[in-house]
Amino acid sequence: MKNLIVISAVLLSLMLTSCKNSGETSEKGEEATPKLMDSKYVLYSGEYFYSSDGAVLKGNSFIYAVTLDDMAEELGKMIEPIKKEEYDMVPVMVKGVVKRNPALDEGKQVWEQIITIKEIVSIGNTPVEADIKIEESKS
Repeated sequence: MKNLIVISAVLLSLMLTSCKNSGETSEKGEEATPKLMDSKYVLYSGEYFYSSDGAVLKGNSFIYAVTLDDMAEELGKMIEPIKKEEYDMVPVMVKGVVKRNPALDEGKQVWEQIITIKEIVSIGNTPVEADIKIEESKS
């Protein structure tokens, strides 16, 4: 009978431990998926691009359009000195709200989801290495 109790206790503790660790960040420190923090907004980690025409937040498993409001513009100004080239993306962590992009209902070709940034948490020190480098040809 004691063995049954001990085995049950060990199995229960293993189950609780494995569930607890499943939501932690990856070894690189990047979020695998958005994570709810101590506020009503969700924390997102990704690469941010901003121009007056549009903004994008790209993570490991998502790409969101960004609502062009004061927070998006402020973050754009903050990453500008870090960028080396016009189309550089900079790693950021923000808190925000993601919802379906209303421009889809108007028939526009846009990203399916849009994030409204509510809080800027942190900004990287260097731009992200581009996967593909596009250079302007001199004709």
